Amino acid sequence: MHFINKYVGNRAFYRKLFAILIPILIQNVITNFVNLLDNIMVGQVGTEPMSGVAIVNQLIFVFNLCIFGGLAGAGILTAQFYGSGDARGMADSFRAKLYIACAAVVSFLAIFSISGETLIRQFIHEGGEQLDLAATLLHAKDYMRIMLLQIPPFALQMAYSSTLRETGETMLPMKAGITAVLVNLILNYILIFGKLGAPVLGVEGAAVATVVARYIECAIVVAWTHRHREKNRFLKTAYTTFRIPGSLVRQIAVMGLPLLANELLWSSGVAILNQCYSVRGLEVVTATNISSTVSNLFFCSFLSMGNAIAIIVGQLLGAGELERAVDEDRKLIAFSVALSAAVGLVMAFLAPLVPRIYNTSESVRHLASQLLVAVAFFMPFSSFTCACYFTLRAGGQSVITFIFDSGFQCTVAVPLAFVLSRFTALPIVPMYIAVQSTELIKCVIGYCFVKRRKWVQDLVSA
Repeated sequence: MHFINKYVGNRAFYRKLFAILIPILIQNVITNFVNLLDNIMVGQVGTEPMSGVAIVNQLIFVFNLCIFGGLAGAGILTAQFYGSGDARGMADSFRAKLYIACAAVVSFLAIFSISGETLIRQFIHEGGEQLDLAATLLHAKDYMRIMLLQIPPFALQMAYSSTLRETGETMLPMKAGITAVLVNLILNYILIFGKLGAPVLGVEGAAVATVVARYIECAIVVAWTHRHREKNRFLKTAYTTFRIPGSLVRQIAVMGLPLLANELLWSSGVAILNQCYSVRGLEVVTATNISSTVSNLFFCSFLSMGNAIAIIVGQLLGAGELERAVDEDRKLIAFSVALSAAVGLVMAFLAPLVPRIYNTSESVRHLASQLLVAVAFFMPFSSFTCACYFTLRAGGQSVITFIFDSGFQCTVAVPLAFVLSRFTALPIVPMYIAVQSTELIKCVIGYCFVKRRKWVQDLVSA
């Protein structure tokens, strides 16, 4: 009975959790499901186009996570300002998000415009199958040229949507996201395959569809937020000045810079891991693309829980309910791990079936299935480390999250993958499992960090 009371909440607890979790989960599931359909559509064009798109999306992924990390420091304070009822503080932190988003957009547009082809070439290697490397490079360059146009609206939408979620409004970002992915899906079908009189654009059509969907999503979020100024009180003073209080700038910098560095290094680490895997051949790029696209759909369970943990715990800390924050965090982590274990079983069952949807070779399908089974096995452990990360982040422990997340990856997982890929002949599946198994070490570290309770602090009461 004590165990149940310690790790299982009451009805009111789960009602509050589901009110926050379900809209985020629905948006993430629909987004990733449409990404899966998008991936399958591009895959119908051929292995080389799918590989080219996968490489560019891996690079765009670095930008996406940098926006997420760059806004996170201000977001921690936004959630706690909301918990304490400080509308002016929310406005200041939102304004900081806009500056951060602008800086990220300019930086990444410059990097991708100048060094895009050089970055793409790092992922293209000969393998066991005779694939056209030059065609893969050409498809990737065509796709990236258009995809750069979606960077500005994505950054602006993230600044608004993250603030809405931190203030308890999760439905609108969900609706905007659903609209965007449906637009993306429809335009993909029309533009990739040349339906309804449109030209056959292939991977360029997929890029155009994504760009249009991003602008629509951004327009919906921004327009709704400004139309409901009474509800979104932070807008009343958000644009009345360019100034951000110096004390807040320092607070955001202290918490935000480690989080930004964390996401930059972590996403770069993921790209490097995939580059290490790609040394085994271009067919591995295709198989890991299939595996990651499918697994991202299942990862929605614990990633959405992570966002819910950050919001619930952040608001409780901001309201000064410190012991309640500790109690609910423990129950949230337990629920997240249990949910991910169930989802992992479903994923393992479907692993041999899903890759058969793709128009690629049997060896690529088999390899993708093996990778999916490995990911499914480690999913509960990934869920636990994700929940620990968001717990620490909610309490402003940005340096600790940096060490725990990207620090661990860059000092353990990436070096292991580099050594195994360059200095051994180990096949891709054992190499992949060896790298994934480092998550077990990370679980122990995450447990110790959370148990120390240094994250249990009210950051905004002063």
